[in-house]
Formats: sequence, C-alpha cells, structure tokens
Amino acid sequence: MFTLENNKLKIAIKKEGAELCKITSIKNGNEFMWDANPDIWNAYSPNLFPIIGALKNGTYQYNNIAYKMNKHGFVRANKSITLHEQSANSISFKLTSNNSIYSIYPFNFEFYTTYTLKENCIEIRYTVKNCDTKTMYFSVGAHPAFKCPIYKGENYNDYTLEFENIENSCTHLINMENGLISPQTKAVFNNSNNIQLRHDLFNNDALVFKDLVSKRVTLKSKTYGNIISVSFDDFPYLGIWAKPNANYVCIEPWLGIADHEDSNQELTSKEGILSLSAKSSFNCSYTIKIGEKHLL
Repeated sequence: MFTLENNKLKIAIKKEGAELCKITSIKNGNEFMWDANPDIWNAYSPNLFPIIGALKNGTYQYNNIAYKMNKHGFVRANKSITLHEQSANSISFKLTSNNSIYSIYPFNFEFYTTYTLKENCIEIRYTVKNCDTKTMYFSVGAHPAFKCPIYKGENYNDYTLEFENIENSCTHLINMENGLISPQTKAVFNNSNNIQLRHDLFNNDALVFKDLVSKRVTLKSKTYGNIISVSFDDFPYLGIWAKPNANYVCIEPWLGIADHEDSNQELTSKEGILSLSAKSSFNCSYTIKIGEKHLL
C-alpha cells in the first residue's frame, strides 16, 4: 500500500490495479471511500483500460482476428503494475504491454496512472503511450466508489447527486443479460440538476449518460450539505452505479462505453473508441474534491 498525505487528506493506493482505496480526513478521521466489502462488491476504484464495460460475446475484432477481453479491460486488479515514480504530493504507476496482454490486446503500449494530492483535491491522471508502429485503439475510464451515507445516523436516501447545470439527459439502458447497451432510454432528469439516491435506483444496472451538459457532480447530504465533488472535463460519458441495497455510489467518468446490442464488434468502429497514432501520447484527468467543512 502506498500513501500520500498533506495537512488535509491522506490517500492510500494499492499497487495491484493502481487502485485508490482510501481518502481520509487528517483532522477528524472521516472516511470517504467505499470499504470494498467482499460480500457486496470487492473493489474501491478500478481503473478501466482499454475498454469500458462489456463486449458483445466478450469479444472484439481487429484486423480480422477475434480477441477475448473481460469487462472493463485488464488494468483493474492487475499485478504486473509497477511503481513508476513518487514525490511528496504525487505518485505514478505504470503498466507495460507484455506477452500475456499482447495475446488479448495486440498493441505495444505504456499505461500510467498518476495521483496528485493538492489541498483537499485528488487529481487522477491517465497517460497512454503508443509504443507501437501502428495506430492504437482504446478507451479509458474510472470507477470510484464513495461511501454513502458518510455520517452515522444517515440513510442512503438522505443523499442526492447534484449536477452543476440543469439537465434533460436520458440514461441508456443496459441489457441485464449481457451487459450491453440497448436501444432503449429512460428519462432521469426533467429540467433539473439532481438525482435522488435510492437503494432500488440501480436495480437495472448503471445509469449511463452520453450527453450531459455538466462536467461536475456532487454527492450531497440533506443534513451535511456538499461532501464529495467529481469533476470530469475530459470525459464525454458518465456512469452512476451501485449494487442494489449497497451503501456506496460510483461516479464513473468514461472515455468510451460498453458495446451496443447491435455492435459489429470491430474495435476501430466501436462507439467512443479513441485512436492514437504510433509513438504518440494521450492524457486525460478527473478530480475528486472533498468539502472543506468535512475535514475539520
């Protein structure tokens, strides 16, 4: 376990998966991350690469060859990740393509996950380096799970997700049998900027948004006000998810999305897929900010 701390926050990151697993107030000990209870969902904040969500039949096509890949790719829980560098306020982890990875993802690459602690904010930056001689195709995203409720005596439905702008976006429904994006949508907002959390909200899997106006969403308690804000300027898609009846909520910035039910399974034409030319690099980042009054 690796840690960073300042006079406001202490964060902990596992080398396996380069996964953020704790955000703790220095002064009062408040914990803000989900505890990865293995009886419910045994993860804290998986990093998603080189796909988001599920593939149709667990398979994609590239250059007329079929490759199998698990949901959300191979970075989460990956034991081949190494520490790249660390300073007083930043730590970076690296995953390099190897023979095992190349058999399911035929590109030579380096993937970096960097955490930087600044006052009451954590910046999470992803860097992709295409070390190959051909164009590389990928998606990248985040899956942080936040404790909810935060304080004793509260209930899950005491919380809302408040968006920075008025929204009218619909969620794109997921086929529960295969994890793929169906053609159906469902209204979530009605010229409003909040989602009331309920334990049955995710009975049909995640809320998946493609066209939000907002680039910041805040987990808000009706008693204690704004607690955690996630800003995601670089990410066009957003997922909101939890296991039904679980006391956490995931706020998931994505550059990419699960396959559609009618996907042709071609990696190069997959919705949301990014292309990176040979010997080039790509960067994106999101931030987690803890409200100051919850650190006192």
